[in-house]
Amino acid sequence: MPGPAAASWVPEIDRRRMAAYTVLASYDSNQAAALLGEDGDDRREYGDASLIVDQTLSHLLGETQKIVVDGAEDKNMAVAQERETLLRDWAQAEHLRMRMQHAERTAVLLGDTVYLLAWSRTKGRPVLRTFDPGFYFPVLPDGALDADAYPERVHLAWEVPADPSTGQPGTLRRVTYELDQIESGEQRTYPWSSRPSDTTCYLTDAEWDLDQVDRTGDIDALSPARARFRTNADGDVLNRLDLQLDFIPIIHVPNTVNGPEHYGQSSLLSVAQLLDDLAAADTDSQRASATTGSPIIGLSGARLPVDRRTGRPLPLEVEPGMVWPLGDNGQLSTVDTSAQLAELRAYVEALRDRLSVVTRLPAGVLGTVSPSEVPSGYALQLSFGPLDAMVRSMRLARETKYPLLLKMVQRLYQLGGMLPPGDNPQATIAFGAYLPADLSAALELVVRGVQGGVLSLETGVRLLVEAGFPIEDAALEVERIRTSASSSASTRTTNSAEEEEGGQAA
Repeated sequence: MPGPAAASWVPEIDRRRMAAYTVLASYDSNQAAALLGEDGDDRREYGDASLIVDQTLSHLLGETQKIVVDGAEDKNMAVAQERETLLRDWAQAEHLRMRMQHAERTAVLLGDTVYLLAWSRTKGRPVLRTFDPGFYFPVLPDGALDADAYPERVHLAWEVPADPSTGQPGTLRRVTYELDQIESGEQRTYPWSSRPSDTTCYLTDAEWDLDQVDRTGDIDALSPARARFRTNADGDVLNRLDLQLDFIPIIHVPNTVNGPEHYGQSSLLSVAQLLDDLAAADTDSQRASATTGSPIIGLSGARLPVDRRTGRPLPLEVEPGMVWPLGDNGQLSTVDTSAQLAELRAYVEALRDRLSVVTRLPAGVLGTVSPSEVPSGYALQLSFGPLDAMVRSMRLARETKYPLLLKMVQRLYQLGGMLPPGDNPQATIAFGAYLPADLSAALELVVRGVQGGVLSLETGVRLLVEAGFPIEDAALEVERIRTSASSSASTRTTNSAEEEEGGQAA
């Protein structure tokens, strides 16, 4: 995370967002009580926020994440098949699935995540990095938060703390990508377009001493005169370096569909109050369990041991088998708090039920109900209705983002000379199934649909992949099915001919 939300270089419009990221991260790490100061020293937090984030992420991504290129399931579309193989090899080399797990968890928790692409000459492929949204500062058109407007200038900025051992002062680093006219005034034809363009993307990577930042303004108005510009591996000074691109290689992924809003919403935002109440109830329950397990005891008329030096009664310890002699009118009484403890536990369960409703995560997903307690499979399926709606909405927010990422990957390959010029096929990342699937029902549906002529074989195989069948390559599976069907038909024809000849001979 960057420096404090009130740091002088953070734009006023972004300070509330930075503060929200800090609060949400504290819930995830069971440190929300620390925001209360001394009042939260004994607050109990048992990981409910982290559970919500992890379960939401698991269902969002599904069991698998596969790169799919339009037409690759058709054996006659060699270009699409080759491009799908290339992208899958790239994804494996760049550990895309692992990076998606990290990035999408950040999106679910904080509301947004950011990917950055760059061409690596040494690796001969585009390289992928993920960024915390607290580093992301887009300069949106006219300052409006418009989700459909792609920013023409984006800053990635963060503070680097001072190092006392080397005497290095604290610095602010800012990496800027900006779309602007080509400085020479010429037009350029990019490999992915036949139309000339006068636009390119400039990269600037600079740093400022933090004690100088207060006099230079916010992140979009830092003085170049006080900047120290970095260099890349080729020795180029990164001060408006022409990247030979007509797009900014940054993909911002919001967690939710928020209409005109550029930023998404955290999956924890709607349940923050519930998490506070649940932590308070857990704390009260823990306190009540302490007094129930070690009850408060009152004695009267007892002979208490005395400290021989001071003459004062010694404190009593309650242990199994302890005997206290009481006088004729002596009494022993205890304070029974078990009833209050039971009420508190019931209150905690009520809060958990409300948490399940608001987060749209069924109790079975949160692990608070036993499968044996579900009355029927139909009732279980109905309980997944809100979760299904939530996942569909979250995937809709990403529907254009991952195709954009793979489009940029293909264009960077073209820029590096690894792909021929021309249009690139549409590619996306297909998320797998996230609900328990009836595999036999899915198989029967596909078989009946293909045999009845209402489903193509390619569509049927795709449905089987989505249902969770272990099919690694849809195009190869289609080819295997057709080869097997052709072989079976040939065998049946041969057998029929032999039977006919045998009948004529008889």
